[in-house]
Amino acid sequence: MKQIFLLLFTFFCSLFFTQSKIDSLRLLNYEELKNKFNVYDESNKKLEAKAISQYYLSKAKKEKNILETAEGYNLIHLTEDFPLALKYVDSMAMITKNVKGDIYPARTFIIKGNLYYKYDNLKAALDNYILGLEYSKRQKNVKQIAYANMNIAYLNSYMGNNKEAAKTFRYYLLNSQNITDEYQHDQMRVSLAYCYIKINKIDSARFFIQEGLNSPFVKKNKYNMNQYLYLSGQLNLKTKNYQTAIAELTKAYNYFSSINDNNQNFVLYSLGKCYEELHNKQETIKYFTQIDAHVKETEVTFPELGDVYTVLIDYYRESGDKEKQLYYIDRFLKVDKKLDDQFRYLSTELHKKYDTPNLLQEKEDIINELKNKKTFLYASVSILILILLMFIYFYFKTKKAEKRHRKIAQDLIHLIEKRNLETIENKNDQQIEAEEPVKAESESKTIKTVPEDVAQSILKDLDTFENKRHFLKNGITLTSLAKNIKTNTAYLSEIINTHKDKNFTTYLNDLRIDYVLDQLVKDKKFRSYKLPVIAEEIGYNNVQAFSIAFKKRTGTTPSIYIKEIEKSISG
Repeated sequence: MKQIFLLLFTFFCSLFFTQSKIDSLRLLNYEELKNKFNVYDESNKKLEAKAISQYYLSKAKKEKNILETAEGYNLIHLTEDFPLALKYVDSMAMITKNVKGDIYPARTFIIKGNLYYKYDNLKAALDNYILGLEYSKRQKNVKQIAYANMNIAYLNSYMGNNKEAAKTFRYYLLNSQNITDEYQHDQMRVSLAYCYIKINKIDSARFFIQEGLNSPFVKKNKYNMNQYLYLSGQLNLKTKNYQTAIAELTKAYNYFSSINDNNQNFVLYSLGKCYEELHNKQETIKYFTQIDAHVKETEVTFPELGDVYTVLIDYYRESGDKEKQLYYIDRFLKVDKKLDDQFRYLSTELHKKYDTPNLLQEKEDIINELKNKKTFLYASVSILILILLMFIYFYFKTKKAEKRHRKIAQDLIHLIEKRNLETIENKNDQQIEAEEPVKAESESKTIKTVPEDVAQSILKDLDTFENKRHFLKNGITLTSLAKNIKTNTAYLSEIINTHKDKNFTTYLNDLRIDYVLDQLVKDKKFRSYKLPVIAEEIGYNNVQAFSIAFKKRTGTTPSIYIKEIEKSISG
């Protein structure tokens, strides 16, 4: 009954607004209507914004203006929830399919990508951004190329590639003439400041935050002002000014929660981290519990959720509340699967669909530039000579590298054979010698934040992980390993960094490569497998990842290493 009442109330309010303002709206042109819509939308006056968009669409249809009808669909989709919003964007695509010019269909794909991004379907968002970028490049529309690149940079930042994303945001922040409007320009600054915080460029982040807070545009816009309050709070959290951070983040949370904006989850996470650093468990759990409630309601996730659920699970495990512990384990598994799926897809497709085409485009631009500056014949001859020189250079370089790789492989084989022989003959001595350095290492290294008993427990679990070769399982992540050994990612990461002198990824790769080096020498059947099979056997998803890890660890390639083993046996 309540829902029916609310729907009727919304309908009559909308009708009243439309009827009371209809005469004044008739006096406005499309640009003025759009400006009026933006004012209402940015002020979170959704009812008024929706009425403006409906009038805009009705006016355009009545005048049979295709481009303005498309813009009407664009405006009205911003006021609707996902299913209906998607239908309006599809209507926009349909009405513009025969429109000539350099705007469509690229614009429709970019808008659809933004819609998917807003509702946390990052796979679909990337696919639409890529299509938008491809059409923009074909149509040579500089503005839309910029919009597509900026949106893809948001995905890069989400993936943790903040250094790469910062390059894009900085470029468009400093080269935005006739590309971005005042709002978009400010969002570039917000995004750049965020990236700088994440990559520890503290002074640069502080500069752009202060510039934003002093901006006249930001001062008159509550939403933007609170974005900078959130960033300033994050910066103070990063620099351990916890009380200042809490004050700023609380103000930002009060605003974002009042308009039910997804930014409230990011603010809650930062507040929780502040109290975690202050060792206030109750406040940390309060904020992290709120995050889970919002995520459950909206199904909008973010990468730091893994940390949120780890803290909640550990807390209720320690307090003996099995029911809540089980609940948050279940929530963690659901969220982690979604995050893992998105990360896997984006990490592969961003490179394949975005980075590689950009390199090819860069190459094409260089060739075109040469053609424009010189005559066709001169350019062609120059390129041929260059290719020939490069071919010669790479030929000799390849031969030299191949020789070096063979030598490395031979040395590795001799070392492994010698080590295996010594292991058989001096097993007891080897065990004693192997134990002493570990003991010395653990004595010489100190953990700053991990309690000693927890550190020893994790080290023991890591020994089991190594000795039982659990590292050969596919899909191991820092999060999954932390869960298996019943600790959190922060503790596990610190132990690995401190005791193994490497990060988690390097640690996992080194275990796998050291295993495969030994196994290839020992096992003829294993050596006969194709490289993709070997890669799968030791936990890699594809042969490329295996080859990269192998070369990084050894300096040679798997194929050369196997060939040299066969040579040494036959010789």
